[in-house]
Amino acid sequence: MSYQLHYWPTIQGRGEFVRLALEATGANYVDVARQPPAKGGGEAALGRSLNDPDNPRPSFAPPFLVDGDRLVGQTATILLYLGSRLGLAGAGEADGLWTQQLQLTIADAVAEAHDTHHPISGNAYYEDQRDAALQRAKAFREERIPKFLGWFEQVLKRNPAGHLHLVGNSLTYADLSLFQLVAGLRYAFPKTTAGVLADTPLVAGLHGNVSRRERVHAYLQSPRRIAFNEEGIFRHYPELDG
Repeated sequence: MSYQLHYWPTIQGRGEFVRLALEATGANYVDVARQPPAKGGGEAALGRSLNDPDNPRPSFAPPFLVDGDRLVGQTATILLYLGSRLGLAGAGEADGLWTQQLQLTIADAVAEAHDTHHPISGNAYYEDQRDAALQRAKAFREERIPKFLGWFEQVLKRNPAGHLHLVGNSLTYADLSLFQLVAGLRYAFPKTTAGVLADTPLVAGLHGNVSRRERVHAYLQSPRRIAFNEEGIFRHYPELDG
């Protein structure tokens, strides 16, 4: 049986962290909203699943994963669910908890990146909150990007198993998610991120190593990888990059 990933069909967004885990392991999955309506896909199918009145445990918003009769929402929780099933959670309980802690820190960084272009309201246009966005982005560039990537640099440096992975000596979903965070920051804040990555070579190295993994590389070159755009979490507004 295939996993069913439910997420918006035109953006990477938070669903991309789940896609990377599924793609990197060759898991059998269907990206439901990207399937044609004739095959039970499209945004209408996403809406029906999201708003199913018979589901006693509904997801607040996409992404959510359907595995048989089980529905799991929230990116970090989906990855926690998939981690042990796909061999992406390290070895044992301690590694699993550490992997999830790393994922939640990445989620914090992703939320802050989003709020640079929507600092007042997610329902208002960027152009209607541009002045506040300029202030929020300045603080994010100067304080938060270096702090987040610098912390991950220390995690890599302190890993007893070596600096190629965040947890132990094998790929976890935290590695894949840090790759995606760096990719998004490079898109949204190319000048700033280039400077920070020069000071965090282990983070830059992990990003490169993940991108060269056979299945990840094939995915990144395929039409399944949606391009970054100004509808997703990471948006490139040149004025916000200083």
